[in-house]
Amino acid sequence: MKKMVLVTAIAPVMVVCAGAGAMELPVFEVMGLPITPHQVAVMGAQNVQEQAATPTLTFGGMPASPHQIAVLTPRARTLAKAAAPATTVGFAAAQ
Repeated sequence: MKKMVLVTAIAPVMVVCAGAGAMELPVFEVMGLPITPHQVAVMGAQNVQEQAATPTLTFGGMPASPHQIAVLTPRARTLAKAAAPATTVGFAAAQ
């Protein structure tokens, strides 16, 4: 009976403490690339920043890295070529 009382007294404490350990570990980045805490410890903390919880860079409403934004952004030459009128070659122009 004593053990039953002890278990019922400890159970709520365990439930509350379990929630305290569920917080996220910090995530770091170097030049926009993710790095683990172990890599920070081995390589050193030079130029290391803690990663934001919410993405700061977005493209089209979705989170994106600086490299993804550079790749997905249309180039000026491509935009100019798309805006130019199409030319036809051969007999298609005569009709």
